[in-house]
Amino acid sequence: MTRRPQPRRPKPAPKTPPIDNTSATDIGHPLFAQPQPTPDPTKFKVRHPSDNPAYKQIDQLNAAHKLKALPFPAPRDLPEPQLSLADILGASADAINHLVKQKGQLVFHAAGDTGNTRGPGDQNLVADKMISDFSDDEVHKPLFFFHLGDVIYSFGEGQYYYDQFYEPYRNYPAPIVALAGNHDGMVAPGTNASTLTAFLENFCSERFDVAPEAGGLSRTTQIQPGVFYTFEAPLLRILALYSNTLEDPGVIADDDIGQSQIAYLQAALGRVKSDKFNGAIIIAHHHPAYTAGSMHGWSTDMLKQIDAACDKSGVWPHAVLSGHAHNYQRFTRTHGQSQIPYIVCGNGGHGLAKLTRKGGGALRTPQSMEVPKGSDQVILENYDDQDSGYLRVIVTPTQFRVEYHSASDGTEAKSPDDFVTVDLATRKLVHFTGI
Repeated sequence: MTRRPQPRRPKPAPKTPPIDNTSATDIGHPLFAQPQPTPDPTKFKVRHPSDNPAYKQIDQLNAAHKLKALPFPAPRDLPEPQLSLADILGASADAINHLVKQKGQLVFHAAGDTGNTRGPGDQNLVADKMISDFSDDEVHKPLFFFHLGDVIYSFGEGQYYYDQFYEPYRNYPAPIVALAGNHDGMVAPGTNASTLTAFLENFCSERFDVAPEAGGLSRTTQIQPGVFYTFEAPLLRILALYSNTLEDPGVIADDDIGQSQIAYLQAALGRVKSDKFNGAIIIAHHHPAYTAGSMHGWSTDMLKQIDAACDKSGVWPHAVLSGHAHNYQRFTRTHGQSQIPYIVCGNGGHGLAKLTRKGGGALRTPQSMEVPKGSDQVILENYDDQDSGYLRVIVTPTQFRVEYHSASDGTEAKSPDDFVTVDLATRKLVHFTGI
């Protein structure tokens, strides 16, 4: 009996040496999603004990007026630190310009307050719905996610970055840039931690590193120049500010932290004017200028400082984005002939905060906000304090559109729950004409 020759078994592919995750590893280029999608986690790898004792101390210090804004490391390349879409994609500016020009529009995501201390469920719902937007055709796919702060709760600790950041976005196939929220910079009472340490390591590295906090996942650290900077892309400039560590209000300049952000804002707005930039201009900061319900939580001094810089330069934003309040709110501020949307999206996965007290009934919109005498008119146009969600932002050569998508709609729903469109030239709210 003749034995049939057995087929040769292919030689196993050489194993890729494991990445050393005991320290940051420079790989020289950015990485985003995992090579293959993986299922959502059902629990955290690192137990997150209750922070109630720490918050009790914070409340006592706050009541005694002993909490102040904390100084922070100066960004690189002052007075106007800059970061471009080409930088974070690891591509040439020519290629990015060609891509956006070919599409005829730029699309990106935004949301804040994503980190969760109780488990991954709510954050997974938002992340999964955001990821579903990449199933769109090429014209409508997002190019990046701009995080509006509070990436990690409760005190920006490095040990929670895996569960609250790297794992939830392991399948998100694009860069994530961020501004720091108050929880990213807060320091727990009784610890020797330095403000913003983990945020700076994971978002403000000088190179594309695989961070120890990533736990072996692919996403590399981000190369932001610091906690305030201009993010520049074709058709778009985002002026990102750091509103510091207090629960309220937001602080960008005072005697404790200095005036560097005012100098930056004046430089950035001045360059918009000198460049004759005619794309969309967004100002972004974690603490909102306005919140519904009451004036508690308004950052009125911060708003005055930003307004003064805009007045001095003669350049005003087309929209202002923020987080901090754990819900979605959209306001229209009428400044002269301009209608400026102020949008709060702080329901990215951490938890939800109602805009009215229990039994107080729901707010009806639109409603005029009570503002200090002589201030611009502000209208609360819409809100969602029932669901988690995110923003999908579309910029064309003539228009700027912000859509709000609720995670509870599911990954198959593509119609926004709320939206607003600004004409870039007239700065008026208009219908979206698309491309």
